[in-house]
Amino acid sequence: MRRRERYRDELRAAGPARWPAFLRDHSGLPGPRADLELAQAVADEGEPATFDRLIGTDDEYLVLCGVLGLGRLLAGQTRARARTGIEARLRGHATDPRWRVREAVAMALQRLGDADLPRLLDLGTAWAADPHPLVRRAAVAAVCEPRLLTAPAAAARAVTLCERTTAGLAALPADRRRADDVRALRQALGYCWSVAVAADPKVGLPAFRALAAVDDGDVAWIVRENSRKKRLATLLTGAGAGPAGPGRPASD
Repeated sequence: MRRRERYRDELRAAGPARWPAFLRDHSGLPGPRADLELAQAVADEGEPATFDRLIGTDDEYLVLCGVLGLGRLLAGQTRARARTGIEARLRGHATDPRWRVREAVAMALQRLGDADLPRLLDLGTAWAADPHPLVRRAAVAAVCEPRLLTAPAAAARAVTLCERTTAGLAALPADRRRADDVRALRQALGYCWSVAVAADPKVGLPAFRALAAVDDGDVAWIVRENSRKKRLATLLTGAGAGPAGPGRPASD
């Protein structure tokens, strides 16, 4: 039995009242990696009230699980007003100071993408115009997921999203670039471009190569980091000389 299915069985047997203790015992924290399979199982099995209780704690892992559950609610919601409310909650969590909670927002939005990709792409486009760098970071991190970009139209939207968020970063004044929220956005763009370009190189490669002409230190860093990703380094080598930068490409 797959671990996620086993967790779902264990959660059902335990009952929601015992979930917080179970989650703390099996979170994988403190440690380098939180147990995301368990978090996904919680999102599969939980009810709205359960997600609210988890989010209301001060435990980072429990909040992560509750936020991920909001993604399941959003994916299954058909009423516009209710969708707007869940989206607003996720937008708020996208600016959480805890990086694992912010990552849960991206994963929650990917659940929406699995169910209704056009809705995610539209939401990502809207969030990319948000003034907060961490909201933009959530948008690009959510959309630039290989399993969501199998269709050329979706890949093209992802490339456009990368272009817009990169341009927004480059437009910030130099002193603003040192802030943690901007650094988090830059870090995401340091791999998201490679995902979007690899999904449709015909559209993505010209857009990525155009970044090399931008006279900006952060943009140069984004080009260099993506060029080192195996998924993109192979394409750049096959397409001829490009902005891959010196040195041997690192694996993803």
